[in-house]
Amino acid sequence: MQSTTTIDSGAAHSETGNVNRTATWRVAQRSLRRHWQLYLIMLPGLLYFVVFKYVPMANAVIAFKDYNVVAGIWGSPWAGFKYFELFFNNPVFWTLLKNTLTLSLYALLVGFPLPILLAVALNEVRDGLFKRSVQMVTYAPYFISTVVMVSMIMLLFAPRLGVVNVGLQSIGMNPPNFLGSPDWFPSIYVWSGVWQNSGYAAIVYLAALSGIDPTLYEAAKVDGASRLQKIINIDLPGIMPVAVIILILTVGSMLAIGFEKVYLLQNPLNLGSSEIIPTYVYKVGLLNANFSFATAVGLFNSVINMVLLVLVNSWAKRVSDFSLW
Repeated sequence: MQSTTTIDSGAAHSETGNVNRTATWRVAQRSLRRHWQLYLIMLPGLLYFVVFKYVPMANAVIAFKDYNVVAGIWGSPWAGFKYFELFFNNPVFWTLLKNTLTLSLYALLVGFPLPILLAVALNEVRDGLFKRSVQMVTYAPYFISTVVMVSMIMLLFAPRLGVVNVGLQSIGMNPPNFLGSPDWFPSIYVWSGVWQNSGYAAIVYLAALSGIDPTLYEAAKVDGASRLQKIINIDLPGIMPVAVIILILTVGSMLAIGFEKVYLLQNPLNLGSSEIIPTYVYKVGLLNANFSFATAVGLFNSVINMVLLVLVNSWAKRVSDFSLW
């Protein structure tokens, strides 16, 4: 009797599962027919990620092979963890990791809160002309190309004729060689990035601020709250979900710090702090056609970024109830 009951129960569960799957499929078909235009608009973005992000993942197997161009990816012999060991045992490994983390953390600590402060400040401005002028001035640098940006930095900090050095000499100071000093390189890199990107990054926070319920400000005004109290109790909590998501995504790409700008600012004098993992991979792996080594280091970068992403996402979910998943 008990066996018969168990069989009947299993059959009932299976039938329920089939019914649920059929209902889900019907809902999906109905949604596709009703909103096919939206799915069509989404298709190019989906294809982009499939073709340029997911398909190349299969080629990461090069990191575990002695890649030969003639034999191809799948015809090359297996090398195991040979190239990972070469990278980890390299005398410059810890220097590269330290420089990469230093630039990433410095950029995060400075570059993450400043767009929030800028957005909150712009949100408090009531003069429309002044607000639009500040927005234009702060947004414009974002559209400057990396090459032009580096050229501007070189002109500003040139040892002999740079505007900064000439200005410091005019007040009786002996300026250092900013571009040739390993100590100055992180600050030049980070603060020039803050100047270039903060205005554009503030757009997301301004959009979040515009979505806050106006009745909250009216209630705060009735209660006699000051402007600072409104910012602390209404503005900051209102943009917290967006800020947490951006923080998670930023930490998740910490080791993938921008290659172009660092490489263009490098010179033999500042290599002590400007040589990071991406530039090292380019010089040792790609210029020397050592593709297996370059792929191994890139895969190491990706794994560390993924671990950081998962950890920060878990921390954010536990602390603020906001997360990517």
